Amino acid sequence: MISRSWLGRWLAFCVPAMISAAVWTQAEEYPLGPDSQFNPSVPHGTVTKHTFTTTTTSLLPGTHRDYWVYVPRQYSPTKPPCLMVFQDGGGYVSTNGSFRAPIVFDNLIARGEMPVTIGVFINPGVLPSAQGTNALPRYNRSYEYDGLGDRYARFLAEEFLPEVRKSIHFTDDPNGRAIAGASSGAIAAFTAAWERPDLFRRVFSTIGTYVGLRGGNAYPILIRKTEPKPLRVFLQDGSNDQNIYGGNWWIANLDMHSALEFSGYELEKAWGTGGHDSKQAGSVFPDALRWLWKDYPTPVNAGHGSRQPLVREVLSAGEAWSPVATGLVRQIWADENGAVIAQTPQGLQRLEDFHGVPLSGAETRRLKPHFSTLTAAFVTRQDGHAYRLDSATRKVSHQPPSGRLQHHTLTGFEMPTALCLSPDQTLLYVADRRHQLITSFQVGRDGVPTLEQPYFHLHLPDDADGAGVGGLCVDTAGRLYAATPMGIQVFDQAGRVNGIIAPPQRISKIEGLTFGGPTRNQLYLLADGRVWRRKVQTRGVFPATAPILPPSPRL
Repeated sequence: MISRSWLGRWLAFCVPAMISAAVWTQAEEYPLGPDSQFNPSVPHGTVTKHTFTTTTTSLLPGTHRDYWVYVPRQYSPTKPPCLMVFQDGGGYVSTNGSFRAPIVFDNLIARGEMPVTIGVFINPGVLPSAQGTNALPRYNRSYEYDGLGDRYARFLAEEFLPEVRKSIHFTDDPNGRAIAGASSGAIAAFTAAWERPDLFRRVFSTIGTYVGLRGGNAYPILIRKTEPKPLRVFLQDGSNDQNIYGGNWWIANLDMHSALEFSGYELEKAWGTGGHDSKQAGSVFPDALRWLWKDYPTPVNAGHGSRQPLVREVLSAGEAWSPVATGLVRQIWADENGAVIAQTPQGLQRLEDFHGVPLSGAETRRLKPHFSTLTAAFVTRQDGHAYRLDSATRKVSHQPPSGRLQHHTLTGFEMPTALCLSPDQTLLYVADRRHQLITSFQVGRDGVPTLEQPYFHLHLPDDADGAGVGGLCVDTAGRLYAATPMGIQVFDQAGRVNGIIAPPQRISKIEGLTFGGPTRNQLYLLADGRVWRRKVQTRGVFPATAPILPPSPRL
């Protein structure tokens, strides 16, 4: 357990002035209403305090943290209740601070204004010093809360919530789960839901740290580009919030609201004139809970009214990824008719709706040149010029219709993994798994790749060793699709990501991407040995067919 001296040091040193003890105090200009006052006539839940210590193999190894569990009087283990998880939990669970969550839960649950809900209040982790009490612990708050990526969400899902669940039941349905936080705790809550909407769908964010402390300033752009997720988000901030080296909190929250609204999220806000404290947040907390849980159990919507180009021009409404069951797949490739061929340990198969059909010996011999030992990075122009990527030697091989095979060294590449031609077949695109830029080569009538230019700018996940591109393809509008673990990044012809199609699940390695189907309006994704398919409203281009001149880009 954390000693009182360590806890005192954590409060004084780890938690910055922006969320000092004053954060959790009441202010006259934002008084607490009756929903935040103890009501002796309603059923009262119970609160228990616990300590959680992680193992050496944890995602957050060796850390200690206190947490509290609120159980409403109406709880029944035969009907798993909803769940709401609070970061910096000690401030929310107090019954004499700004939020007074147990009191507010009692009052709103009793009136049916929110569902029966378990409250879990978790503090950030502290790693005790190995040198005794005369040395400082490591305070994990900023590390756990401020950064992007799924580490903290995975910690909650894989380690912490299973521990809580040993003594209390709650729903597995993400529509019945909410997550909350203030300041750095707010971005932690949003990140957990953003990364794992299969865990949380409702977010309560106050004075959120969506600034450049550990990359949170990227969220407004990512929200505008990424396929909308089924999240309902409540934002609160004040115009006198802090403005320091990491950014301006007020402007950052306005930017978050604008991005979420642009992308069609279920969204509510409470703007005020306060500073970096919880005075207004505590005052609006009951109303925020009513809004977060309104119409429950009606599911949270995703992207209704979105103005994203991705939603308007690429994705098909109501369509999602579906698995194509063929067992382990090594590579995929599509022919000029839209038939998608998969290389499996059992040989080449044509992918049908939910199974693969083995190819005949003649078909296998005809198609085998399209597959290499490392990647299905092989394209042929209509005039017969063929290009193959050799990842091991970092070369592109060019085979003219007549003449000798030519090898072109990819200078500066580390791990080239994918290539494709532009719709008009005048440019050759080559991606490197380790690089942030996809390279464009010009290919003239002689087919020789020249005038190399790192051109298409990828988004990188937090702490990534490169973008992880494992497949490229193009559509008739000239868009380039690059499959990465964070999603399929869709570029305009000017090299800018206009949208990111969410992956079907958490992915570690991309191995292929192609358009398929009779009208080439289905995206096929190969990742971690499995194939998924998704219908879209655009159409892909097969390079062996006649070149297509796409419309000019908007610069």
